[in-house]
Amino acid sequence: MELLPAGSVVTLKGCSKRLMIYSILEICEENERVYDYLACLYPEGYWGEEYNFLFDHKDIERVEFTGFTDPEFQQFREKVMKEFKENPEDEQEELEDEK
Repeated sequence: MELLPAGSVVTLKGCSKRLMIYSILEICEENERVYDYLACLYPEGYWGEEYNFLFDHKDIERVEFTGFTDPEFQQFREKVMKEFKENPEDEQEELEDEK
């Protein structure tokens, strides 16, 4: 699995409303679980926390649009995925500290 970049628009399984990803590897404060993505409604955009959606890559039914990628994003994605696979618990703590 390769994480999608911010700006990607997706449809989740069992849903008809499209979402736009604006953050990857987001920690949910309620259960301290790391989700692959944080998204908002598309085309509406961010309307407040009550309209945020946390989900994993496996929940995506269809990618409608892939956001901007460049060498900087590719390097970031590779680094994050490598570190997360090697140290899933440590990475959660590190991600939390960076926010």
